[in-house]
Amino acid sequence: MGRIICIGNNKGGVGKTTTAVNLAAAFAIAEKRTLLIDSDPQGHSTIGMGINKEKIKRSLYNGLRGEASIDELIVNGDIDFLKIIPSRLELIRAEAELISMPGKETVLRDLINTHKDNYDYILIDCPPSLNLLTVNALAASDSLLIPLQCEFFAREGLGQFLKIFNVFKRLFNPDICIEGILLTMIDKNDEVSEKIAEETRNRFNGMVFNVSIPRDKHLHDSARFGKPLLLRDIASAGARSYFDLAKEIMFRDLESMKDLN
Repeated sequence: MGRIICIGNNKGGVGKTTTAVNLAAAFAIAEKRTLLIDSDPQGHSTIGMGINKEKIKRSLYNGLRGEASIDELIVNGDIDFLKIIPSRLELIRAEAELISMPGKETVLRDLINTHKDNYDYILIDCPPSLNLLTVNALAASDSLLIPLQCEFFAREGLGQFLKIFNVFKRLFNPDICIEGILLTMIDKNDEVSEKIAEETRNRFNGMVFNVSIPRDKHLHDSARFGKPLLLRDIASAGARSYFDLAKEIMFRDLESMKDLN
C-alpha cells in the first residue's frame, strides 16, 4: 500500500513546491511508483512538471466535484514511474463549493483511496494557507513533510504551525504523523542561515531530516523550464540533495517494515 505524504507550510516561499516536484522526480527515478497531486490553485507544481494548464481537459477541481475519476485526471510525467494530477486557478472555487457538503474535509481522501495501492508514494503539494484544501490534504495523508526556509520569521512561525497541526490531528486524522522538517535554502556562507539551522535542529530534536536543501539558483531556474532539476542538472547540489532526501525517506520506510516483521 502506498504512503501519502502531504507537503505543507502555512508560510509561502519556503520551498514547498520545489520540494514536491523534485522529491516526486527522485522517487520516480528510484523506480518508485509516484503520484504528485497539485492541490494549490496557483498550479505551480503543474507548471514545474511542464504541464500546460490551458491544454488539460480536467484538473483536481473536477475530481473534488465528482465530475471525473482519478484515472481521468492523471497526466503522465517525463519519467516512467511518475504521474501527476494537475490543478489550475479554478481550484480556488472548490472551497466555497465544498463548504456545505457533508464530509467536506475528506473529499480528497475518498477520491484517492481507491488508487492508493497503485503507488508507492503519493505526494500532495498544499497551498500556503490553512484552508479547506489544506485540511483535505492533511485528512488524506499518512504524514506531513514541512519545508522550512532557514530564516527568522519562517522558523518562528513553525511552532505555531505545529500547534495548529496537533489540533487538526485530534479532530480529523489521528493517524497522521510528522514525516519531518526539511531545512531549505541553507546558505553555508551566511552565518545567520547556519545558526537558524542549528537552532532548529536543537529545538525540534528528532523531527528534522538529516538531509537539508542548499540555496541553489538552479532549483529556482528549473521551474521556469518546466522540469524538475533532477532532469536538467542531475549533478547539481540541489538535485543531489533531493536524491538524498528520497533515500532518507525510503530507508526509514524500510526500517519500519523490518520492525513490523
